[in-house]
Amino acid sequence: MTEGSLPHRALARFLVPVIIMMVAQSLTPQFINGGLARAPNSTQTLAAFALAWGLVDFLQAPMSQIRQVTLVLGTASRESALRVLGFVVITGCLLVSLLGLVSWTRGGVILIEDLHGASPSLARVVRIALVAMTPVPLVEGLLRYLSGLLMRVHRTDVISSATMTGIAVSIFTVFLALSLPAVQAEPIWLPILATYAALLVDLVILVFYCVRLVLPVLPARSSDSEPVPGWGYLARFFWPLALIMAIQGLSRPAINLFVSRGPGGEQALAALAVVYHLALIPYGWINEARSLPAAFREFGDRGLRRIRDFTGGCGILAFLIMVVLFWIPFVRDLLLLDALGVSAQVADRCVTPLFLFSFLPLTVAPRSYFHGVALLQHRTLQLAPSAPSRILAIVLVMWFLPGSIGGAAQAGFALLAGFICEAIVLWWFVGPSRIHSQPV
Repeated sequence: MTEGSLPHRALARFLVPVIIMMVAQSLTPQFINGGLARAPNSTQTLAAFALAWGLVDFLQAPMSQIRQVTLVLGTASRESALRVLGFVVITGCLLVSLLGLVSWTRGGVILIEDLHGASPSLARVVRIALVAMTPVPLVEGLLRYLSGLLMRVHRTDVISSATMTGIAVSIFTVFLALSLPAVQAEPIWLPILATYAALLVDLVILVFYCVRLVLPVLPARSSDSEPVPGWGYLARFFWPLALIMAIQGLSRPAINLFVSRGPGGEQALAALAVVYHLALIPYGWINEARSLPAAFREFGDRGLRRIRDFTGGCGILAFLIMVVLFWIPFVRDLLLLDALGVSAQVADRCVTPLFLFSFLPLTVAPRSYFHGVALLQHRTLQLAPSAPSRILAIVLVMWFLPGSIGGAAQAGFALLAGFICEAIVLWWFVGPSRIHSQPV
């Protein structure tokens, strides 16, 4: 246990590189899409890659929790790190196999052509992309694993630098590969090459710095107080986190399903696409505060209190930023009409959901803190009820709110209600009285 209090500047140094990384990631697709627009059959290529990546991203969603698994269970010793690495490889291979089934079997035809209504020519291109990106879940899992190791030694700057270098390489690859014969013959290879360029550069940098910065400080053997986690324990720790990600991934599709069936559904969906992207930038980074309790666990209960206050301050700061960006008409119009170039009709539909989304940071901050505490105390099972409660609240609000207020406004109310419900459920299962009753 470290003596003294945990300074807020240490927490800020931990999060700031993550914030920069997330903002860069949110802007990257615009640059890549600009390059894709210059490729032959650009419309088909953009549509095919969007559909293929959506499927890949959904199947690899559980791997996004590997960072937290590694941070909590894989940093006590080299033995623990090796055990968690084995778990990552096994889980990644299972997801790769599942993606392979989607790519190669009749199920993929049903999923792509029947459920998504893709034409045979578009479906062919989508399957090429799916086959080519089959290893992506495993690579993403390894990246999350390595970043979890680096987080334990508080080197988020390395993680951010690696990601941004990968982004730069992917953008460069798009423009460099445009003239390649393979890309001219089959343009879908352009975004595939860009994706792999980013992943491989990121992977090489993280491996180098893990060998240099993490392995030297990890004990060779585990102690009695922090034994090597068993395979069953790893699975029990991981499955609630994977379930949460899978269910949370259904939030927006559920909302979009209701909105698309309502009056003015097309414009409402267009407005929501803008709102989702724009609103996430000021508050999405608060989700990473869930890593703070485990990363700074040597400070004990006093550190938890500092993290609680710091995370709450982050939520208030993000809320104030969103007030300035989305409540002041001049600033909001500057973003929507001038910067993003949306039509006046769509911009008008964005006003209410942007106002409502401004309150999301005030729910995301406590959610992140309670998530972090549950991870630290190995109580991931108590996180499991939060995601179903969010979906239930969203569906109920979308069902009972009158359609006359507009689909985009309905979605804003529903998502805010879902986030509030999720935060309340987390407080109930991982609340203050339970935090201090559990060993840290």
